[in-house]
Amino acid sequence: MKQIKKTAPQTRDWAIEAQGLVKVFGDNRAVDGVDLRVATGSIYGVLGPNGAGKTTAIRMLATLLRPDGGSARIFGHDVVKEPQIVRQLIGVTGQYASVDESLSATENLVIFSRLLGLGRVDARRKAAELLEEFGLAEAAKRPLKNFSGGMRRRLDLAASLIAQPPLIFLDEPTTGLDPRTRNQMWDTIRRLIQSGSTVLLTTQYLEEADQLADRIAVIDHGRVVAEGTVDELKSSVGTSSLQLRVQSLQDTGFARQTVERVLKAPASTSAEAALITAPMANADLVTDLLIALREAGISLAELSVQKPTLDEVFLSITGHGVEEKSIPASGQSIHVEGQPV
Repeated sequence: MKQIKKTAPQTRDWAIEAQGLVKVFGDNRAVDGVDLRVATGSIYGVLGPNGAGKTTAIRMLATLLRPDGGSARIFGHDVVKEPQIVRQLIGVTGQYASVDESLSATENLVIFSRLLGLGRVDARRKAAELLEEFGLAEAAKRPLKNFSGGMRRRLDLAASLIAQPPLIFLDEPTTGLDPRTRNQMWDTIRRLIQSGSTVLLTTQYLEEADQLADRIAVIDHGRVVAEGTVDELKSSVGTSSLQLRVQSLQDTGFARQTVERVLKAPASTSAEAALITAPMANADLVTDLLIALREAGISLAELSVQKPTLDEVFLSITGHGVEEKSIPASGQSIHVEGQPV
C-alpha cells in the first residue's frame, strides 16, 4: 500500500479500526487484507471502481457479513463478538431502496420511526421533516410505485437518518440522483458531521470524494493501495502545474523560455491557443515569473494552477483509471458492485 503519512490522525479516538479484513467467495478474494482507521467525527471516503471490494468491506464492518480473516472494531466493539452492540451504533444506507412500494413515503418513514422507538406523534413529525429536507413533501402521500428512481433513492436516504447513529455507512449514496439532489445530499452529509456523527462513504464519483472526504482510502482488487487526505494523495503523484496563455501568439516562444528560466523546469506548449504548461515545484517563483514577463512586455490572457486529479492518483497507483461514471438521470438503473452478498 502506498503510505501517505503527512497528517495522519494522532488521536486514538477511532470510530472504525479494521486490520487485515478478508472475505472470500469461492475462488474470489473480494476483500484481501484491508486495513482502515477512521477517526471519530470525520468523513472517510473509500474510492475505487466497480468490483474493487468496497461494498463487501462495508458489509463486514456493518455486521452483515462475517469476515473470513482479520478483525474490526466499531468504537472499540468487535464486529464478530459484539454484533448487537455494533448494530446499535451504526446506520447503513445501501445502493437499493429498502422501502415498501405498497405504502406512501410518509407511511414508510412512520413505520421505520416506530420500529426505532419513536411515538406516534414524534414519528409523523420526523417523517414530515425528512420529506421536506429531501424535497419529497409534495409526493408524501403518493404510492411508491409511482416514484421515479431518484425519488426512491432519496426516500431510502431519509429513512437511514431517522435515528442519527454515531456512525453512518453510506454506500454510494448519490448513485442515481440528479445533480441538484446530489448537492442536497452532500449538504446533509456535512450537517451530520457538524452534529457529531462519523461517516464512511464509498463512491465512484471523484468529485464527491474530493468535495466531502477528510481522508480517502483507494481500494483496488480488494486491497487498500493508498490512503491519505485528498491533497496528500494528489501530491504523491507529482507537483501542481502552472498554465498560462499569452495574448499574442508571437510571444509564445519567448514566454516559454522565460517560464523555463524562472521556474527552472521544462515547459510544454500546446499546438493551439498558445497555452504554456510547466511543473510548479516552488510556488514562490510564480511571482518572479510574472515580474519577468511584465518586464519583457508580454501580456497574459490567462493564468491558472492545476493540481493532479484523483483520477491521476488512481492511474498512477494502479495502472488504470477509476472510470468515473457520469451522473445517471433520475429513474435509470443503478449498477451495484458485482460481489456476492
